Amino acid sequence: MPLLLALDAGGTSTRATLLDPTGRCIAYARAGGGNPVSSGLEHASSQLGLAAEGAVASTGAAPSDVGPVLMAMAGMSVNASTDWISGPLKNRGFDGPIRLESDLLATFFSGTWEPDGYGVVAGTGSAGIRVRSGLVERSADGLGWLLGDVGSGFWIGHRVARAVVAALDGRTGPTALTALLLEDLGIPATGELVQSGRLESLRLATDALYRLRPVELSRFAPLAFAARDDATAKAILADAADALADLFTAIASPAVTGPLVLGGSILAQEGVVAESVAAAAAGRVTRMHQVPDGMVGAIVLSLRAAGVDVGPEVFDRIVTSLAALR
Repeated sequence: MPLLLALDAGGTSTRATLLDPTGRCIAYARAGGGNPVSSGLEHASSQLGLAAEGAVASTGAAPSDVGPVLMAMAGMSVNASTDWISGPLKNRGFDGPIRLESDLLATFFSGTWEPDGYGVVAGTGSAGIRVRSGLVERSADGLGWLLGDVGSGFWIGHRVARAVVAALDGRTGPTALTALLLEDLGIPATGELVQSGRLESLRLATDALYRLRPVELSRFAPLAFAARDDATAKAILADAADALADLFTAIASPAVTGPLVLGGSILAQEGVVAESVAAAAAGRVTRMHQVPDGMVGAIVLSLRAAGVDVGPEVFDRIVTSLAALR
């Protein structure tokens, strides 16, 4: 059997791992954002190609030595056309079949080899899945910043920005978030009023915030955790905690009691948000795992697509050999 290539394509970075059919990871490489939804097809295909090429080049193998290529990414149907990436990969020498998989399923299988369980991710966006027999049986949210992504980095960051603007506008009381946000934006805190009768710092902050793409508001989510003792920040985090607990409840079923795998920067933070999800899952799951990304799961999915049975021994081999490469 030829070598396998697994890619975990995120909006910020792409990870690629070259492996053999036993689950031994041979090489690992990174590139920029490879998600076509957030980065565009041209940029995403370029970064996926760079990551794939980087993983193979470090071993002395040739792209033609690689067989199936599996890509885990958000926002793409597993039945979607792969024409946008097959051409660029073939131009680099990769001519094996390409398979798309859900990034949520890859995140789930980054924490367990077991076929049943749950995955909840809260990073820039948020979503949850129930997995049965290795397939997504139920999913919730992942609907994007406009319609969903409750409790996510965007969701929290948006509320931080709104809270600071309201405080500067005099519509609410002071909050520790104000100084943190203004510092992040490089805006001096001043009580000076401009001709419109507003604070100069409010005018500058408003202009700076409107220059950002909506999803970029997620960069302010860490401010809520940094000021978690502030009443406003505490309320924002409490609302996020409730929203993510409700997200788990939406996917939970008495028929599935496997592990719960948590992913994303928001759930990696200690405190009320992660604790709320854990409380909602108590008695419904066998255990919980926190994972940094979906790379291990993309490898698991690539092996299973190639007909390899991934049990505890193979899973441990994947985790151990990948850790040695990172």
